[in-house]
Amino acid sequence: MESDKSQLEKFKEAAREAECDTDETAFEEALKKVAKSKPEKSSTGEDDQT
Repeated sequence: MESDKSQLEKFKEAAREAECDTDETAFEEALKKVAKSKPEKSSTGEDDQT
C-alpha cells in the first residue's frame, strides 16, 4: 500500500523514476557549477530579489 511509505521512501522512488544520479561526487561537481560564490549584496544592504 503506497500510503504506508514514508516521505523519504516516496522521494527516493520519485528520484529513481526520474533517473537522478545518486553519486555524491557527481552531486558535488554539479553543485560547484551552480553555486560558485555568494550573491553580491546591493549598496542598500538588501537583496535585489524583486
